[in-house]
Amino acid sequence: MSKPKIAFYWCASCGGCEEAVVDLNEDILDVVAAFDIVFWPVALDFKRDDVEAMTDKSIAVSFINGAVRNSEQSEMVELLRSKSQTVVAFGSCAHLGGIPGLANISNRAEILEEVYSKSPAVINENGTAPREEIEVPEGKLELPFLWNTVKTLDQAIDVDYYLPGCPPPVDIIKNAVGAIMKGELPPKGTVLAPDIALCEDCPRKDTKPEKILLKEYKRPHEMAVDPTQCLLTQGLLCLGIVTRKGCGSACINGNMPCTGCMGPVSQARDYGAKAISSIASLVDSNDEKEINEILEEIIDPLGTFYRYSLPASLIHRSYQKSSRQGEK
Repeated sequence: MSKPKIAFYWCASCGGCEEAVVDLNEDILDVVAAFDIVFWPVALDFKRDDVEAMTDKSIAVSFINGAVRNSEQSEMVELLRSKSQTVVAFGSCAHLGGIPGLANISNRAEILEEVYSKSPAVINENGTAPREEIEVPEGKLELPFLWNTVKTLDQAIDVDYYLPGCPPPVDIIKNAVGAIMKGELPPKGTVLAPDIALCEDCPRKDTKPEKILLKEYKRPHEMAVDPTQCLLTQGLLCLGIVTRKGCGSACINGNMPCTGCMGPVSQARDYGAKAISSIASLVDSNDEKEINEILEEIIDPLGTFYRYSLPASLIHRSYQKSSRQGEK
């Protein structure tokens, strides 16, 4: 009897999710024993033609990481969707848009201009920029079209499950793969991580007072962070109060505040809005001027509170004139 087939694919992301699979260490042998890996371009020599030749729904499960931000990625995830019985959004970028999703504060034209013309590290006197196609003696060369808007995986295709994290913690991956192997998956649409805020799992939770009141917010480099006390009570923007647990408090154990990569618990409609509301409620003042002065200490609010989730948020992006007719 043949083994069920499994696929991995990488869209707009840093590659950390691929490393997380390797971080399974010897447990990856259990995956190899249980599944036939039929597509994993970053690790093995597979081509698009190999996937196109497969029968529809012949892949048991595809793990797709990264946001979707160009035409090639869109075509590949649509292809994998048609060939797969189950699709898992693997990691923060696929789940919520991730760091690449912060590009949604700009549009395509602005991004290309910054990268190829305005950046201090660029010398480009002729203003050369990528073209979608160009004729050369050997024929026509083509590049994918860069979208105006970065999308989460489920904004591009139908997604069955979500594995959060930047990258997903190894234990979360093991549990998900184990559930797939045993046929014990929860209802479609489930985020395969505990639906509880990280604060409940924090090793410093006993030092968190019932009511936190703050007169200032600080950044880690501005202070000597106490490794034993609740980071939020020290005035650091620790987002564990609104972030799903399951990461093993990795950043907290490194004496750094949670930045929110595991995403929101199910009760929150918009991660950034929930984070803003929670952090603002801790300000210890009733004076409007003082409140504004305290909140102005938060550098880059959008990048702080929507660091991983702008494309999945209610605001979604900065709405500007499209750089291409019909492009959303």
